[in-house]
Amino acid sequence: MADVSERYEDNAPGKHYIDKTCAFCSVCIDEAPDNIKESDDGDHCIVFKQASNDAEAESLKNAIDACPTGSIGDDGE
Repeated sequence: MADVSERYEDNAPGKHYIDKTCAFCSVCIDEAPDNIKESDDGDHCIVFKQASNDAEAESLKNAIDACPTGSIGDDGE
């Protein structure tokens, strides 16, 4: 389970985030390419855009479910 206190600072503000347990496997990018991308420094993934519609929210949920390290958080805001 992702830990908000370990949230990468380069995530977009909002309820979804990726924390520092990210193994940079890129599974989440495959699941939610409209919301998750490689960080600028190239060593982890970030939520660059929060969901703006139901389809993106579903993609982010799928990314959370697919993440092998449990690094994607949803703090429920």
